[in-house]
Amino acid sequence: MSKEEKAIEILKRFKQDHVVNWMEKLTEDEKDKLIEQVLNLNIEQVINLYNNLSKTFEIENKKIEKISAIDIDKLEKDVFLNYKNIGENIIKNGQYAVITMAGGQGTRLGHTGPKGTFKVKLDNGEKYLFQIIVESLQKANEKYNTVIPWYIMTSEENNDQTLEFLELHNYFGYPQDKVKLFEQGKAPLISIAGKLLIGRNKLIKEASDGNGSIYKSLAKNDIIEEMKKNNIKWIFVGGVDNILLKIVDPLLLGITVSEGNKIASKSVIKRNAKERAGVFCKIDGKPSIIEYTELPEEMSEEVDSNGNLVFGDVNILSHLFNIEALQELSTKTLPYHIAEKKSDYLDENGNLINPKEKNVYKYESFIFDAFSYYNEMSILRVKREEEFAPIKNAEGNDSPETAIKLYNEKINKTDMKTFTNLPV
Repeated sequence: MSKEEKAIEILKRFKQDHVVNWMEKLTEDEKDKLIEQVLNLNIEQVINLYNNLSKTFEIENKKIEKISAIDIDKLEKDVFLNYKNIGENIIKNGQYAVITMAGGQGTRLGHTGPKGTFKVKLDNGEKYLFQIIVESLQKANEKYNTVIPWYIMTSEENNDQTLEFLELHNYFGYPQDKVKLFEQGKAPLISIAGKLLIGRNKLIKEASDGNGSIYKSLAKNDIIEEMKKNNIKWIFVGGVDNILLKIVDPLLLGITVSEGNKIASKSVIKRNAKERAGVFCKIDGKPSIIEYTELPEEMSEEVDSNGNLVFGDVNILSHLFNIEALQELSTKTLPYHIAEKKSDYLDENGNLINPKEKNVYKYESFIFDAFSYYNEMSILRVKREEEFAPIKNAEGNDSPETAIKLYNEKINKTDMKTFTNLPV
């Protein structure tokens, strides 16, 4: 059976005859590219996910428990300093790296281009999101007399733009040989009617498949092997849009090492039971994050004997991994979550269609779905006003306005402490 015959057989088996018809309108070169794509895509998985759309997270069949966290405010001074010293030694020895997840566009902010190229006006000047991260890295390098490797996970959609932007700004002074970009994975979009779409490039339309693809993408791009070769032991992973993100924290590192865990995260206390945020918990005895849409109201409002929310530790996308964990997780297949999106496409006559309503399902995996492969993880509960100022919405909560306010308050507070010779 030829490649073309095999591709056609796959498409017809899963009732995608419109793609077969589309093939006949392509040049030989275009057809060859489409055939290769079909043979490399896991179409069966996509169709199975579509056929099981009605299957939702069944909370009643799972044991949901509170997960323990270390509150930064409740650490004794000597314990705090011991944890910090352990982490600092690892960083000083060049065994620490940082990954920034930056595959998204700034569309929701009204910004054209990768989200990391969005600029905010702060009390200490106008800065791009990427620039803020570089400044944090540079401060850590100076403090620990090292140069921390910086990896940036982009997407096919924004990789070239990101590279061009960083080169234009000379990587904001960061050593270029210590910066490496790699693309996250992709998955086909499927219409609400269950059909694969054709994109402007005349191929089956794909989209980034969520930050959970980071593990396989690291392996695919030989980054895990590169890290091991360079004696990297611990890797911090965070998002590009939290302008208070503490990407080099010896305390979190020291706690994780001391507790003998391979993974760790930071949390902040939920504003209230109604806050739309994923929270840490244990599901069937394994560390997990459960989305607010999946947590029953009575559980979201449950309080302990001190009046605190039982499920009150919010995920702020601030994670730490041992290199062994990244290696192990790169071999695992994470579940896909489904979201409705709006996407343009080519119809069977090659006309570009721009729908006015959501018309496709997008499949995404989440980085935290990998936590359940471990029995335990370390969680450090920090102060929201000091480490969590995300920019996700154009206005309202988690907008540039709210994030800038938190950032300015923190830097002004830090300047005052420094000025008065108080501990920072």
